[in-house]
Amino acid sequence: MGLGAAFSIGALGYDLGSLLEMGPGYMPLALGLVLAALGLATVVKAYVAPDPAPGEAPGGEVSDAVVPDADAPDPRPLAGIQWRPTVAVFAAVTFFAFTVDGLGLLPATFGTGLLAALARPGTKPLRALVIAAGLTVASWIIFVVLLQLRLALFGDWLGG
Repeated sequence: MGLGAAFSIGALGYDLGSLLEMGPGYMPLALGLVLAALGLATVVKAYVAPDPAPGEAPGGEVSDAVVPDADAPDPRPLAGIQWRPTVAVFAAVTFFAFTVDGLGLLPATFGTGLLAALARPGTKPLRALVIAAGLTVASWIIFVVLLQLRLALFGDWLGG
């Protein structure tokens, strides 16, 4: 919620424009509000959803597993985090942020797609390449062809 609010507040420093002629602050504001709303929905669901009873799985099914003391704190607070997707997505976003100016839109998007494809365990190299290529083509079609944004397809690092 905080990240979405921060992006929304930051976007207010730019011209918002109108719905038909969007300014540079329009999309960051909209995406920030969506991110904040999703964060709020997550927090509300966490407080509204009932805790499963001892011996009951989160979906309501009864489990045969022996349940330890339900009031005992988990000694491993980060044990439930899936690290591979977390690190891969963070790396993909960071890669794009640091390389889009130097590499250009197409190579940065391709690299981001490859890193993001690694988030799912068991992704085969060919599938990761297809995902990255599809993401790159979709980005080019959306931003360059349809929206007619003047973006450098290849950056200074590649002689573009």
